[in-house]
Amino acid sequence: MKKKVTIKEIARELDVSVSTVSKALRNRKEIGAETTQRIQAFAKLLNYKPNSIAISLKNKRSRNIGVIIPEIVHHFFTTVISGIETAANNLGYNVIVCLSNESFDKEVINMETLAGSSIDGFILSLTKETQKKKDFHHLLEVIDQGMPVVMFDRVTEEINCDKIVVDDAYAVYNATNHLILSGCKRIALLTTMDYVSVGKQRTMGYLNALNDAGIQVDENIIVRIENIEHCENQISSLFEDQKFDAVLSVNEVFAVTAMRQALNRGLKIPEDVSFIGFTNGLLSKYFYPRLTTIVQHGYKMGEKAAKILIERLEDEEEEEKPFIKEVIKTSLRERESTKSI
Repeated sequence: MKKKVTIKEIARELDVSVSTVSKALRNRKEIGAETTQRIQAFAKLLNYKPNSIAISLKNKRSRNIGVIIPEIVHHFFTTVISGIETAANNLGYNVIVCLSNESFDKEVINMETLAGSSIDGFILSLTKETQKKKDFHHLLEVIDQGMPVVMFDRVTEEINCDKIVVDDAYAVYNATNHLILSGCKRIALLTTMDYVSVGKQRTMGYLNALNDAGIQVDENIIVRIENIEHCENQISSLFEDQKFDAVLSVNEVFAVTAMRQALNRGLKIPEDVSFIGFTNGLLSKYFYPRLTTIVQHGYKMGEKAAKILIERLEDEEEEEKPFIKEVIKTSLRERESTKSI
């Protein structure tokens, strides 16, 4: 099958920016007539066919932003959506949210459906399945046409676009140190599989903190969970031969599930076992004892993602601007599940 010609290839051959090619193919007035004719003639020579997603996105400005999230069980994603909506609405844009439900196919379908509904740009967090498959063709189809995409939280370095993340590794490094300073020496970790970008970074922070403190890593108390719906069995197995005095979890669902196991087995929190989780959601605040958490500031992340996307959409400059990777700092919210330092 003959390879499809992209706008990036045309730009490279003619030594102009992707933005210039994209605007010339759409007869934008800010591109000179001679440049427009040269680009359109070269595109015709190469039998360039506009991407259907690109046509939907750019031929008519809808002032709608498509947001694709992998799940709604985490309070974090609801706070991100809230931040996106606030910033977008203040700038005159509407937000349409789709749920990919951790499915690669659903993520692709959502993107195609939103594009067909005249979406101007995308904000998304990748599904676990997409990160496992490492198949990003649906994103490349959009980006190759010069369309704006902003990734948040779960991102990939294989795609060049704007990204909003938190300091995952550093946050867990500090949380692990907090447990060590409170007297904990055997810290268990509840994490995701390594192909999930945030889980990998958080696991790295945990391992680095133990190594720097001179504490030997014990793989027997590191639990890698693939499916959140079936996490209870794996977490229960961890407690069958309890050889730890603290549990650090990469999300609050794992943490609260582990706390329930501890309480059911007659363990006292935090006297016998301390707990720290990631994300300051409703479970953290209302489970008792309340959970000490790493706060991700999802609302701020959403605001930033929307503003960056809209700046891309409304930028009329010919030259492409470098992509931004914004790192949002986390904070530790201490509650009753940890000992005081």
